[in-house]
Amino acid sequence: MAFKTLDDLLSEGVTGRRVLVRADLNVPLDGDRITDDGRVRAALPTIRRLADAGARVLVAAHLGRPKGAPDPKFSLAPVSARLGELLGAEVALASDVVGESAKSVAGALADGQVALLENVRFDPRETSKVEEERADLARELAELTGENGAFVSDGFGVVHRKQASVFDIAGVLPAYTGGLVLAELEVLRKLTEEPARPYAVVLGGAKVSDKLGVIANLLTKVDRLLIGGGMAYTFLKAQGYEVGGSLLQADQLEQVSGFLAEAEKRGVELVLPVDVLAATEFAADAPYEVVDATAIPADRQGLDIGPKTRELFAGKLADAATVFWNGPMGVFEFDAFAGGTRAVAEAIAASDAFSVVGGGDSAAAVRQLGLPEDGFSHISTGGGASLEYLEGKDLPGVSVLGE
Repeated sequence: MAFKTLDDLLSEGVTGRRVLVRADLNVPLDGDRITDDGRVRAALPTIRRLADAGARVLVAAHLGRPKGAPDPKFSLAPVSARLGELLGAEVALASDVVGESAKSVAGALADGQVALLENVRFDPRETSKVEEERADLARELAELTGENGAFVSDGFGVVHRKQASVFDIAGVLPAYTGGLVLAELEVLRKLTEEPARPYAVVLGGAKVSDKLGVIANLLTKVDRLLIGGGMAYTFLKAQGYEVGGSLLQADQLEQVSGFLAEAEKRGVELVLPVDVLAATEFAADAPYEVVDATAIPADRQGLDIGPKTRELFAGKLADAATVFWNGPMGVFEFDAFAGGTRAVAEAIAASDAFSVVGGGDSAAAVRQLGLPEDGFSHISTGGGASLEYLEGKDLPGVSVLGE
């Protein structure tokens, strides 16, 4: 698929033009403090290039899941402050999405300046299932750019959503694909079109149901599939083992049994934990012991993979030529149960593989655990978008940009 790119837009000239950039600035917050600014930093190159070329840059983004109305706890105020710090210039924040404040802020932009619209999901039309409602919001967003406006799609984390500021806007303004989206797509192509082998995928996180499609598709492509995190216990249960009070999706047991059979049929090495840290409760300071994954006591719950599993997984990753990792191996937010995630991340970083961290909690874990980001070939900004691409699904926010 061919795209009009940011380079194409810059070659046309952007001085004095208002350019609407859809970025993914959905950062984790502790109150009004950003705990991981990775997505803000990832948005910088495109915003900087436009501003340096004299564009009047208007950024649209969302934060969290407000219910289609303003909610102070989902305000982009902390994001505008951080974006301004990183750019070294003030970033004005409109107090609404397309209202009087947005019109005033957009109209006041000078060449090379950047401003941010308030959380676009404060407008219920952004996520509406009714095409006409989304189209109305897209037209109002386009009007903020005035004559000769343009749209740059650079929020990879939202391109799997058919939303007004992602999908519909591309039918109203001349649309261009930002560098971040192009880079993400190039990486994902490497994972799906003739990847170097052995190809190993590590999946973790809480629920099997979140990754049904991606597991089914990956079983046709990978050499090894390593399963950790909460989802591992449904796989262990499907093999007939008791998992105590560990996270279990009983309604997925039949599906998981099918995955186990399919992996065996295709010769895919499906690797499960052999030991776990079994805790008395879900708490940061819960007492725990290391137990075999096949013998988790009834009054315990697995909160991390154990030392033997960490060694096993590291061995399966050591000679891989391509690695994709999505999802933590345990409750990495608790120090006592972060060791498995750290071990897997360090094993991937130590390998010579083309390695991709699939966004979301995995990307947050890399930064939270203080691991060097340059130890990985690519850290994605879009967990859900990455998984849907690997599942073989169409990404509406990408398809609409194709020429």
